[in-house]
Amino acid sequence: MKRRWLLGIGLVSVLVLVALCSCSTAPASVQISSQQEGILASGRGEVTVVPDVATLRLGIAAEAVTVDEAKSQATEAMNKVMDALTDNDVAEKDIQTQYFNIRQVTEWDREKEEETVVGYRVTNMVTAKVREIDKAGIIIDAVVKAGGDLIRIDDISFSVDDPSAYYEEAREKAMADAKSKAEHLAELGGVSLGKPIYISESAQTPPVIYRGDLVMEAEVPVPAPAPTPISAGELDIVLTVQVVYSIK
Repeated sequence: MKRRWLLGIGLVSVLVLVALCSCSTAPASVQISSQQEGILASGRGEVTVVPDVATLRLGIAAEAVTVDEAKSQATEAMNKVMDALTDNDVAEKDIQTQYFNIRQVTEWDREKEEETVVGYRVTNMVTAKVREIDKAGIIIDAVVKAGGDLIRIDDISFSVDDPSAYYEEAREKAMADAKSKAEHLAELGGVSLGKPIYISESAQTPPVIYRGDLVMEAEVPVPAPAPTPISAGELDIVLTVQVVYSIK
């Protein structure tokens, strides 16, 4: 009986030891699987380009006592503006309506102590791509003259029509930059750099921003002796990469 009792205690001790060993090894296995091997480096490539497209955001805003009158004035002025654009070699496919609105114009009536409708305002805004940037100033003057006192010019922005070749150049620079950094890290760490095992790319496209709160109202018609000066300047196309290299 005593022998059986001792055998039972021994068996229980073995089970407890196995349980303790399994508990202690579980966290170690998780930590090993979560470890990362390799060298992570980021690279940046930048290419400076001259824009070849100017985008104008312009249109008409007409106000009158009735909707029909306001709409009629806006339509007549907008047709003249569209003609001015096409007459200056802006293709119809490059003209797109961005905003059309008819709203009431109200004033506060002190006697009635309420808002009263005093008229209507019609706004029609378009974007026009000017592919001959040198003509941007001339086109602005033309639409200002055509639209008269109803013309509105919100903004002008610049871009590149086909930036693919520039992104290829920026990508090559970014990868070379990442490799140079990784080689330096490998040298400092006393290891040999292997092949890339992961690559991630992120492009920073120059944004086209329209500031709707900056509405310019033209004082027309006053012929200018020279076209409105417009300078396209330069754009920076930036591309970044994240590369993980193996360690030999």
